[in-house]
Amino acid sequence: MDIATILAFMTVTTLLVVSPGPNGVLIARTVPTSGRMAGFANIAGFVTAFYIHGAFVLFGLSVILMRSADLFFLVKMLGAAYLCYIGIKALHQAWRGATARPAVTPARRRRTLVMAYVEGLLTNALNPKVSMFYIAAFPQFLPPEHATAANIFLLVFLHSMINLVWFSTMVLVFSRLSRFARSDRAERWIQAATGLVFVGFGLKLATMRA
Repeated sequence: MDIATILAFMTVTTLLVVSPGPNGVLIARTVPTSGRMAGFANIAGFVTAFYIHGAFVLFGLSVILMRSADLFFLVKMLGAAYLCYIGIKALHQAWRGATARPAVTPARRRRTLVMAYVEGLLTNALNPKVSMFYIAAFPQFLPPEHATAANIFLLVFLHSMINLVWFSTMVLVFSRLSRFARSDRAERWIQAATGLVFVGFGLKLATMRA
């Protein structure tokens, strides 16, 4: 796998990670009530879920794609449509200045570390957006000839490390970053950048040869 592919993957995942979403909401609810360690337990749950998704890619999707050109084409077009959809949606929200984030209030009940870990795990393991990311984005960065365990888990590792750095920083300096995450201007810029990148990658995915 070349460095350009790795950098492209990191660009996409970084935009997804820093965009306001359920992971940030969970930390915003957990840390004020349960403390920093519970926030780090949330993050550990996030990372575990990414490796679960990576295992499904390794043992399921990658094998099917290598054996069926027709299925490769179907998944490729569905993935391209999904990437373009979320890209266009992000651009539309950035243009209108619309925000989709809910009001975040701290959790009333204190979480143990185990509870915080499980909440982080389920937030990502059962999130259809995370599942679609692995289904839609991975075929682009892992063409059949490169769909090896080493390459798959390299990308999962990079995704998990980006999450670790961003959300650990959010936990450590929560009040400052939580205000940034609620900034309409910051969110519109992130949405616009995410939209452009995902539409571009969706179009590129659509033209990928089986």
